Amino acid sequence: MADLILYQRDDCHLCDQAVAVLAAARAPDFDSVWVDDSPALEQRYGTRVPVLSDRRDGRELDWPFDAAMLRAFLAGPQ
Repeated sequence: MADLILYQRDDCHLCDQAVAVLAAARAPDFDSVWVDDSPALEQRYGTRVPVLSDRRDGRELDWPFDAAMLRAFLAGPQ
C-alpha cells in the first residue's frame, strides 16, 4: 500500500493531467481510488477531483497543482 492516494473519476481529463504531473515530478508510487465507486467518496471528493492525499498525515493537495506545488507537498509541512 502506497502512502499517497490519488482520488479521481473515470473519464476525467483533469485526472489524466494530474497523473501526468505526478509522472513528470517523479512522485513516489501512489494508489488510485475512483470516487465513482463509493457514495461516501463521491460526496467528499465529487467536485474536488483530482485530489492527492497523504495517508501518513491526512494532508490533501487539490487540483490544480503543478510539479513545484507537488514537490512542496511531498516535502511535507514546513
